[in-house]
Amino acid sequence: MAAFATRSAPFLGLAAVLCVLAGAQQLSPSFYSRSCPNLASIVRSEMTSALQRERRMGASILRLFFHDCFVNGCDGSILLDDTSTFTGEKNAGPNANSARGFEVIDAIKTRVEAACRATVSCADILALAARDGVNLLGGPTWSVPLGRKDSRTASQSAANANLPGPGSSLATLITMFGNKNLSPRDMTALSGAHTIGRSQCQFFRNRIYNERNINASFAALRQRTCPRSGGDSNLAPLDVQTADGFDNAYYRNLVGQRGLLHSDQELFNGGSQDALVRQYSNSPSQFSADFVTAMLKMGGLLPSSGTQTEVRLNCRKPN
Repeated sequence: MAAFATRSAPFLGLAAVLCVLAGAQQLSPSFYSRSCPNLASIVRSEMTSALQRERRMGASILRLFFHDCFVNGCDGSILLDDTSTFTGEKNAGPNANSARGFEVIDAIKTRVEAACRATVSCADILALAARDGVNLLGGPTWSVPLGRKDSRTASQSAANANLPGPGSSLATLITMFGNKNLSPRDMTALSGAHTIGRSQCQFFRNRIYNERNINASFAALRQRTCPRSGGDSNLAPLDVQTADGFDNAYYRNLVGQRGLLHSDQELFNGGSQDALVRQYSNSPSQFSADFVTAMLKMGGLLPSSGTQTEVRLNCRKPN
């Protein structure tokens, strides 16, 4: 536990949370205060154990939350397994052989069900787990509005269409986040999630061999474990400085042309986000505050009205 003691970090109070999510459908940080009072401590305990086993898991869970919310809202759809009669989101291009951490959500759900049967949605568990992963790796904490429901279906085509890829241009990133009512500032702050986690060689090979806006020594370092051919799944840290620490080093990397993915370096390449990237690179507190604001906005993305929802008993399948 000591290894995961949190650094002092900004905390957004309930008023700010509710302000950000005014108009969201009945989401509240106190949603389970009576029906499942130990929910937060259960999630925190399981995430602490998961990160003690593998620090990378904090990034994996955060990515699951992003990929859930960007596809028809934060509804736990990414957690549904494919079956012989159902094709979900797990094998969509952005998720196949890369989305991970499902077993951690399963473990949390098992403990939550034992404490509060048929009460807490998988979507809410994922939202809490993502927050705790960030905080346990040294990032900020915030009150998570709760009360989401789980969808009974998922959409592979929507996952393929709505999730920005590692080769995206700045214009594409701004448009795709804008489609979710997230501003360019939100997009640049949320991209800071790449201060933790890993990426596969196949997603940054072209950048380290063919692009010009890259630090030469950084490119050479990454080429050691990412050959021109083969080794597609070889991993490299998204943040070369503090791979498993949630901080603002990602933005310092971008200023130094050490962004791993093309889409990362696009944020600092003579475009509209350069000034904000410089600001975040110099101000950890500003990055943390904007990251929390953007996470709350993204976490408020909900399924469209009329979507069939429930509280799943098993996060991998509808009831």
